[in-house]
Amino acid sequence: MKTTTASLFLSLTAAAALFAGSAQAADVAHDASYYGSTAAVKTADRTIVIKPNTRWVNVKNGETVTFASGDQNFTFHFDTYPQTQVVKLDAIAPAGVNVAPVRVYVADTREVNN
Repeated sequence: MKTTTASLFLSLTAAAALFAGSAQAADVAHDASYYGSTAAVKTADRTIVIKPNTRWVNVKNGETVTFASGDQNFTFHFDTYPQTQVVKLDAIAPAGVNVAPVRVYVADTREVNN
């Protein structure tokens, strides 16, 4: 009985360690090219104004968005991997553009065939 309990405990501990590692890997910092690319303002589908109290925004994968924060702005085309759902805005902002700690939630636009 002790062997079975010890094996179960070790299995659960290993599973918990793997889960914790994968959750941590999801928050790994990448450069902007991992999420898409900067774009010309005239190509933007829309503009999102980042206010001091903005904490998150929603975009679609494949969408081009201009982010305006105070007197600074930049345009970004989202081309993320399917498993990427959240991007930190400061990870895609060009150097010198100050943005508040905002999370960008990226909706997957792939169509599901039924």
